[in-house]
Order: sequence, then C-alpha cells, then structure tokens
Amino acid sequence: MTEAALFEAFGGLRGLVETVLPGLLFVTIYTINQDLHLSALAALGVSLVLLVLRLVRRDTMKHAFSGVFGIVFGVVFAMMTGNAKDFYLPGMLYTLGLALAYCVTALAGVPLIGLILGPVFKENLSWRTRNPGRKKAYTKASWAWGLILLAKCAILFPMYFWADTTKFGWVLIALKIPPFLLAVYLTWVFLAKAPPPIDVFAEMEAAEAAEKAQKAEKARLERDGAGGAPAPVRPQPDAEV
Repeated sequence: MTEAALFEAFGGLRGLVETVLPGLLFVTIYTINQDLHLSALAALGVSLVLLVLRLVRRDTMKHAFSGVFGIVFGVVFAMMTGNAKDFYLPGMLYTLGLALAYCVTALAGVPLIGLILGPVFKENLSWRTRNPGRKKAYTKASWAWGLILLAKCAILFPMYFWADTTKFGWVLIALKIPPFLLAVYLTWVFLAKAPPPIDVFAEMEAAEAAEKAQKAEKARLERDGAGGAPAPVRPQPDAEV
C-alpha cells in the first residue's frame, strides 16, 4: 500500500476537485455580485457537469453522487431560507455526523475506516477477528478522522452564526483540502506500520480451486475403478460326451 493508492481510495484528485469546485464557484460568484440564485445555480450546474463527465468516462460514481446530493441539498436549503450561508449548512451537518460516526465506531471496536477500506484491500471484515494489529491501526485512523473533522466543525459552526457570508465561505473552502490530506496521511502512517491485509478473496478462490480439484480427483478414481475392474466370469456347463 502506498500513499497514492490510499489517496485514490478516498476519491483521488478528481474527488477533491468535485468536492471543492462547486463551493468555490458559489462563494466566488456571491462575493462578486451577492446574487444567491445565480451562485446556487452555478454551483449546481458545475456539479452536474462533473457527474456527466464521470458517466461518459464510465468512472466510479460514488464520490460524484455524494457531491451532487450535497450541492442539491445546499441549494434547496439556501433557496428556502434566503440565507446564502445555508448553502453550506447541509455539508456541515454531514461533516459533524461523519465525525461522530468515526469516533463512535472506533469506541465500539468496529472502526468506520476499516469498514470503508476493508473491501478496497480485499480483506473485508477479516481484520476484526483474524488481524488484531490491523484492527488497531484502523481504530487509530478512525479516531484521527473523527477528531480532525470535529476540529473543523469547531471552527465552522461558530463562524456560521457570527461571520458574514463571504468570509465564512472562503474559510470553509480553505478548510476543505488540508484536513482531508492530513487525515489520509495519518491513515497511511498507521496502516503502513500494521500487518498486511488478509486477502479473503484469494482465500475463497483457493478454497474453490481445491474443492474442484478434489471433486475431479474423486471422479477420476471412480472412472478408473469402473474401467479397471475385471469382468465377472460366468461358469461354463460341462461339455457333453
């Protein structure tokens, strides 16, 4: 596992662009003309374009869909309240919920990072019972993600109430990438020191291959036994004199 591979597992460079660009466009347009509707529609439009590009290229849609849903909720909420800062509120609430999920799952012994990365590294949930060193690394990583996101929320939520929209928007954009990169780096540090993952997919394939070989050998022995057995000799009557 490399830093680059782990970075790609969390969306890579395209995922960062899809996360940052709509909000950056929103705050830029709003800073220039204070037009909530134009800013919101521009952010929604660029997020849809990014989604279409992924569809055309047949790339994974997970990160694109999550970004589009976040923008849609932000646009709807801001339009309903008429407050431009509310464009960011759904994303902030999601970040807070995700931070709590990381901390709670780490505390419960089922760290969320392990649930996310287990399938990526083909180990599924084997780390829970068969790889304690890896479970410990996933627990540390989940705590790191949770605490980093909580620190981010501790900055943003007070600003949501007292800062003006443009200042708040630029601070939020500035806090998009650095905390994410820090969390990914710490995850890599913890996993690099952990035991390697148990490839449960390879184990299942090996078990299936062994079972097929056993069945083939059994069938061969049955065929050899049937073909090699001597035919029964029927007794002949005595010749007449």
